[in-house]
Amino acid sequence: MTLELSGRVAVVTGASRGIGYFIARELAAAGAHVIAVARTVGGLEELDDQIKADGRGQATLVPLDLTDMPGIDRLGGAIHERWGKLDILVANAGVLGVISPIGHVEAKTFEKVMTVNVTSTWRLIRSVDPLLRLSDAGRAIIMSSNAAHSARAFWAPYAASKAAVETMMRSWAHETESLPLRVNAADPGATRTVMRAQAMPGEDPETLPHPAEIAKRIVPLASPALKETGLIFQAKHNRFVAYRQPE
Repeated sequence: MTLELSGRVAVVTGASRGIGYFIARELAAAGAHVIAVARTVGGLEELDDQIKADGRGQATLVPLDLTDMPGIDRLGGAIHERWGKLDILVANAGVLGVISPIGHVEAKTFEKVMTVNVTSTWRLIRSVDPLLRLSDAGRAIIMSSNAAHSARAFWAPYAASKAAVETMMRSWAHETESLPLRVNAADPGATRTVMRAQAMPGEDPETLPHPAEIAKRIVPLASPALKETGLIFQAKHNRFVAYRQPE
């Protein structure tokens, strides 16, 4: 079934490149008005040009560093003033930090990972939660990673940040389960992105799926027909999986 998002408003963070860029394009191609958020103005302008060339949907560009917490607050206010609601949130922006023994991670590196990946996600949720509640079918997609569960050696800051984000997502989903709002995490799996190249410099990127392919799998989570909430969507396997308690 073709996804139809005409008249719906979406926020995508980290929209200037990688998976966020292609999610923004897919949402626009389905008819949504995409509020594209990223630090890189050039990447946002390229996205806008491509959305126009694709011939459907529109974009509003928001150059914003997500460490600017008052800026995130202002974003919610501006959306309310212009559109009066928000239909879709894709919290995609994130940083890797370093792959390092935990005892060797510098404080400033750890703090940046937590600020960008966790605190800014919470601040974004706080800013737009009232707007998503005003939608007839609000949808939130919080980008996560298998690192949150594998607890792989040397990945502690990034893994901890994604575990925290998933826990926030689950709490939010429980809080809103009686509402039309649906909240889920998305695990894209290994993808041909700059972040993956930073983490695995010796890996052949051609062996990994392109971010455009992963975006196509994730965007249906924005559908008004979606019923699932509080789950993880594994893009690699194109399926939802549930959480379970430690055994």
